[in-house]
Amino acid sequence: MNAESLAEELADSLVRIQRLIRRRLRAGLTGPRLRGAEVELLRLVEGRPGVGVSEAARELRLAGNSVSTLVNHLVRDGYLVRETDPADRRAARLLLTDAARTRLEDWRHRRAELVARQVSRLDEADREALYAALPALRKLAAALHEEAEEA
Repeated sequence: MNAESLAEELADSLVRIQRLIRRRLRAGLTGPRLRGAEVELLRLVEGRPGVGVSEAARELRLAGNSVSTLVNHLVRDGYLVRETDPADRRAARLLLTDAARTRLEDWRHRRAELVARQVSRLDEADREALYAALPALRKLAAALHEEAEEA
């Protein structure tokens, strides 16, 4: 298989897997559905408590007004707290609420259970192939991230 065919097959498979995981996780959801960008923002704030709106926009590669809209929705729904930055009274710092932490934890747990259940149904050779592919997939993700940072 040539590099272009591999790239196309890999991209299609990853998108399909992600879409199916998202659909399955939505099925057992209690509470309002969060859009992908909202989850990405919550995960960013979880990893970098106190991140500012403009910094979050740069990190997520979204327009500042789009992130402001996401922040407003997440504050309204009780998932984010917007605090004034003591170093710059015009800027805001973003923090997760306990509800957001619980929601992210539940999402991770349900995602892990779903994927583990399906992986366990694969034969040993397929599970070993997936395990062997993880380092290459991590390198691919890092390279894609680096390319996005340079753009």
